Amino acid sequence: MFVKLSAAAAALALLTGGAYAQQAAKPTDPQIAHIAYTAGVIDVTAAKQALSKSKNKKVIAFANDMVRDHEAVNKQALDLVKKLKVTPEDNDTSKALSKQAAEKQTELSKLSGAAYDKAYVANEVAYHKTVDSALETTLIPSASNAELKDLLKTGLKIFEGHLKHAEHVASELK
Repeated sequence: MFVKLSAAAAALALLTGGAYAQQAAKPTDPQIAHIAYTAGVIDVTAAKQALSKSKNKKVIAFANDMVRDHEAVNKQALDLVKKLKVTPEDNDTSKALSKQAAEKQTELSKLSGAAYDKAYVANEVAYHKTVDSALETTLIPSASNAELKDLLKTGLKIFEGHLKHAEHVASELK
């Protein structure tokens, strides 16, 4: 019924495994900026879909939090790259993220009611686990600019909270 990314479990090799395996070397700061920004945009897009499809108050509240928080962090990221005069660089990982997210959006768009709510929230749990892991194991350690590294660490704290929130909502939808 429900299987992969921003956008589920199996295809969420998204930031780790498959997507990162395509990058021969550790990502550069411009690539990291693009990956992090792309991950945020994906979650905003997923949340906006949830806002248009769901009637569940808890799902709607969660989706509103995702839009608010990811847009705020992405704004900070854009401000930082402008300040540093860095151009985010598209790469295999951000391309894979976008492709998988589009596929997931299509999959979720075919669902409605409780089936949609469960699929969306389960995907958010899987997505945040994957993004949190990628931040901890790859993006933060690979970032060489201290301000970028600090922004990623702040993002990780926020997204860990998102994971807990998503898990809580998921437990209430069963």
